[in-house]
Amino acid sequence: MTLNTDDVWVIGAGVIGLTSAIALAEGGHRVRVVSRDAAAATTSAVAGGLCWPYRIRPYERAVRWSVRSFEVLAELAHRPQATGARMVTGTMASASTAPGAADDGLAAWYAAVPGLRQAVADELPEGCGSGWRARTPLVDMPAHLRYLERRLAAAGGGVERREVRSLDEAGRTAAVIVNCSGLGARSLVPDREVHPVQGQLVIVENPGVQEWFVAAESGAADTTYALPQPYGLVLGGTARENAWSREPDPAVADAVVARCARYFPQVAQARVLAHKVGLRPARPSVRLEAERLPGGALCVHNYGHGGAGVTVAWGCADEVVRLVRDA
Repeated sequence: MTLNTDDVWVIGAGVIGLTSAIALAEGGHRVRVVSRDAAAATTSAVAGGLCWPYRIRPYERAVRWSVRSFEVLAELAHRPQATGARMVTGTMASASTAPGAADDGLAAWYAAVPGLRQAVADELPEGCGSGWRARTPLVDMPAHLRYLERRLAAAGGGVERREVRSLDEAGRTAAVIVNCSGLGARSLVPDREVHPVQGQLVIVENPGVQEWFVAAESGAADTTYALPQPYGLVLGGTARENAWSREPDPAVADAVVARCARYFPQVAQARVLAHKVGLRPARPSVRLEAERLPGGALCVHNYGHGGAGVTVAWGCADEVVRLVRDA
């Protein structure tokens, strides 16, 4: 396929769309990101930003994508002010006494993260039977999205605010469409397997928490996490299947703060800065594959990343480039 001006349209301006666009633009393609919403209004902007596979399948591919993204984000962490990425030490804890037992598919992730090790007893809070200690990328997502937009512009790519109503419509304008529409794929494709997993978080003034902390059980509707970001301490969280509301629930917010206060009592009195709700674009498995549209354009689907968009974005972007090249 010979590509010309406006040869690639990337639909979606979240972290998945922007990284895919950058990988293509830096590979020599003329790329335009087309999105109804600005990057700052996407679910990506609400994400806590911890690089760790979460609520995403299939595990084998997700781990591969995550390891690649870890490498990219760790490099970007050398310039935290510019990129929003930092390397931060923290604990992934569980009530189970067998680390990773609930998520055996992540064994390759545990093996790949430099310096990751099992936590010893005095590193775990009461109620946690096991955990992992690791130094991983923690990304200030609003800052990171601005960085991605600048990087795309530097590579010659552009962003256009408009709604794409059908893939066929897009395929009449560009030779290649990269569908990174997230939850929007439910109607755009249409793909009824895509559904929201609502996450609510609370941002408070950081009372001195320096490390990230997550206490989560596989498949649980409520998790507990504290992520220190430059703009405040992010407290979470929830995972409500098929909940569409973007309005914060005061009772849920109170429960989030109470769960976090079990591990960090000082957050109970911390001043609340903001309440946020995001809708993770979940699917039984990520759809990352190519197909031909009726008009002949190539469409690469890249959506359904659940709660791991930040974690897998760069790995998925590499695969998008490969699929376009192979076409």
